[in-house]
Amino acid sequence: MKRYLVFEDGTYFEGTAFGSDTETIGELVFTTGMSGYQETITDQSYNGQIINFCTPMIGNYGVAEKFNESQKPTIKGVLAREITDVTGNYQSEMTIDEFLKQENVPGIRRIDTRAITLKIRKAGSLKAAIVDDLDSGLVDQISTWKLDDNQLQKSINPTPKSFSGSGKHVVVLDFGYKESIVSELTKRCLKVTVVPGNTSLEEIENLKPDGIMLSNGPGDPTRHMDVLPNIVALEKCYPVFGICMGHQLLCLANGAKTFKMKFGHRGFNHPVKDLATGQIYFTSQNHGYAVDEKSVEQTDLKITQIELNDQTVEGVEHNKYQAFSVQFHPDAKPGPHDADFLFNKFWDMINK
Repeated sequence: MKRYLVFEDGTYFEGTAFGSDTETIGELVFTTGMSGYQETITDQSYNGQIINFCTPMIGNYGVAEKFNESQKPTIKGVLAREITDVTGNYQSEMTIDEFLKQENVPGIRRIDTRAITLKIRKAGSLKAAIVDDLDSGLVDQISTWKLDDNQLQKSINPTPKSFSGSGKHVVVLDFGYKESIVSELTKRCLKVTVVPGNTSLEEIENLKPDGIMLSNGPGDPTRHMDVLPNIVALEKCYPVFGICMGHQLLCLANGAKTFKMKFGHRGFNHPVKDLATGQIYFTSQNHGYAVDEKSVEQTDLKITQIELNDQTVEGVEHNKYQAFSVQFHPDAKPGPHDADFLFNKFWDMINK
């Protein structure tokens, strides 16, 4: 069956339907990862977005629940040049088509993903719709669509979750956290409690943490301005480690500013330079906002890493407190593991 991707400027691409038969509107973004389609689809940082996969084929190793980064995907749709219904992985439980049907996510295959990516690179991130029929009023619907606050709340677990460990206690403030972050912490024997990002300071302190993790999450970090006073208070008392959204919030809490990028960073092998050592890491990234470099100069933060492709801020440390953050994902699964030593750095801070 034919299915169409329609942009807010009226242009459209044609392909073949797979996944759910629902129609949807979302922000269209592209990812360069050659693998990890399941982790990408279930990453809450993609909340409200239609994902255009640059790799020519996805689905060849199927889907298995244990590799989900969250309980339920909140993406709006999937675009792929081709998917395969034949899987070659003994762990596979279903095909990607079956998975998207189960999760009520529509997709388009046999669509020109390269042309779509080039369009976004030139015009920037655009809103788009996945539909089965072209309608004259569709462009107006797309143009007026907005990601609402309720959609953002779907990325956050409303109740605390605990993960046992024999070591110190880390409280993760959840803005749409990935399971692989918790996995890296528990791998180091740390006890972990995940709480909603807007949990009160008193409730966090009652958990008697030894360290604070600020998680990744979707959208504009300035939607979470209410949590900034808590971050300011927490960094004075506990080691703090922020990832992606957590990085942006740590910077905002200390007086820096953020901005929306033209088309963001999404995928693997983004080169990041450590300014202290000169070492280059290959990193996994997923963000549409970044920290303004000049605004950091007026704060108690120092820039520790930059992205070599566009010089954006990729890491900061606090000059007074044991607080640091990175824009990329050191927990990348799958993807490069060059930066997973940052979890060891956090572990060392906690155990000192």
